[in-house]
Amino acid sequence: MKGEENRKILCWPLWTLWGLGVAGIFLGYLLGGDVSRQQGVMRNMAIAIACLTLSLFWLLLFSRLAWRKRLLFLGILGSTALISVSLFRFEGVSGDLVPIIKWRWASVERAEVGDIGVKGASVDGAYPQFLGPNRNATVTGIDLSLDWSVDKPKLLWRQPIGEAWSGFATSGFRAITQEQDGEDELITCYHLLTGERLWESRMAARYDNPLGGVGPRATPTIDGDRVYAVGATGALSCLDLQTGERLWGFNILEKHGAKLPDWGVAGSPLVYEDLVVLSPGGRDGNSLVAYDKSSGSVVWSGGSDRAHWSSPVLHEIEGEKQVLIFNGSGVAAHRLDDGSVEWEYPWKRSTGTPRVAIPVKTPGNRFVVSSGYGAGADLFQVSKTSGGFSATQQWRSLHLKSKFNNFVYKDGYLYGLDDGVMACIDGETGRRTWKKGRYGHGQLILGDDWLLLMAENGEVVLFEPNPEAPIELGRFEALEGKTWNPPALAGSYLLLRNHLQAACFKLPILPEQGE
Repeated sequence: MKGEENRKILCWPLWTLWGLGVAGIFLGYLLGGDVSRQQGVMRNMAIAIACLTLSLFWLLLFSRLAWRKRLLFLGILGSTALISVSLFRFEGVSGDLVPIIKWRWASVERAEVGDIGVKGASVDGAYPQFLGPNRNATVTGIDLSLDWSVDKPKLLWRQPIGEAWSGFATSGFRAITQEQDGEDELITCYHLLTGERLWESRMAARYDNPLGGVGPRATPTIDGDRVYAVGATGALSCLDLQTGERLWGFNILEKHGAKLPDWGVAGSPLVYEDLVVLSPGGRDGNSLVAYDKSSGSVVWSGGSDRAHWSSPVLHEIEGEKQVLIFNGSGVAAHRLDDGSVEWEYPWKRSTGTPRVAIPVKTPGNRFVVSSGYGAGADLFQVSKTSGGFSATQQWRSLHLKSKFNNFVYKDGYLYGLDDGVMACIDGETGRRTWKKGRYGHGQLILGDDWLLLMAENGEVVLFEPNPEAPIELGRFEALEGKTWNPPALAGSYLLLRNHLQAACFKLPILPEQGE
């Protein structure tokens, strides 16, 4: 034991280890180029974990410390870990995969619902599905006042809500969303102007992922007097809009022999004429399926690609309406009469990169598709010849990396969050015109002369969509906590939510359209 005490501590391996670790992090930032922020976070975490693990090996096996000191240090480390677990709680990760840690006793402050003065108010617009009327995060005819320093947005209500990443769909005074309550998934209807819950439809189902969170992902779709919603485990329901009565339903994964995706089912139902279209991602012709919206019976199915987390969208190409879906292998276009695949565009990226954003159409039957984790964006053109349809790449860009947010197109330019930073891309070339402002992985709504951003930190930011420079016109704090859910805008009423809170704000309208 005395010999152990007299031996010189072998420190140089420890200093070398941490020196290399710090150098690795520094060089990663210096030479990373267009590596995504998430990849940088994962790289740095891997370096830190490796350094900590090797430091522990050094302490126990190579430090030359007396064993009682080694065990003492080990005990201190263990005690620190136990104290940390007792003091802090893990609340998932941000869109950049940065862990969110909070005090265990910390609570979320809730705003009280006061006198909101809604007597005689009316709701002129509707936001009936994911990303709005045309499923492109774009609305028209809403003339917002762009001077929020004078005309301030007004909070109508804000209250707790069950966990989910769903957005709201609206029709009249009804606002429909999904949420988690213990072991049950709920489809819920709220009064848009008061926040009062009008009805709920409950089903035993729960999806929970340490990184992705708890609860449903998809946004319901309202069609006439019906509501269509799919939960995180694949439970599809058709409900009565007025009462919430469940008219029919089943699990689309079980019905079509598909596996539950790693992050849960996220594609929102697409309703067109008599069809409800979803992407269960089954093999043998069950990738995309259309159901009769009245009965739920299968009308057609097509494709064999696995589903990712994008939603089907309807587009007209050369006079023919087709359903596009961003799958595991790329974009597939399905015929509306029989579901067969008309054409495909391969997504030549890592197979593990999630495909979430809906393909955005630009003039000339061209489409932009994007994903995150460093993948970037492609623009491709769809052409029709005597042999059928084909898709050809026009450009590829690393300047638009949409992780799980969507982007918009206006007057030749694309606006979106490039790995969490607001950016504008030339639609003709894929070149970036500007990039500024880290707003996290939020969501957008485009108007005639304005761009509304729901930032990841819960702020709402108003922009002028300008290709020359970012012009921020105003902002306000709307929600507390991480906000990934898509917003909804019904006329002048902005409905927001995250996994903790829901809120409705009345945005100021120019006088000639005021109520």
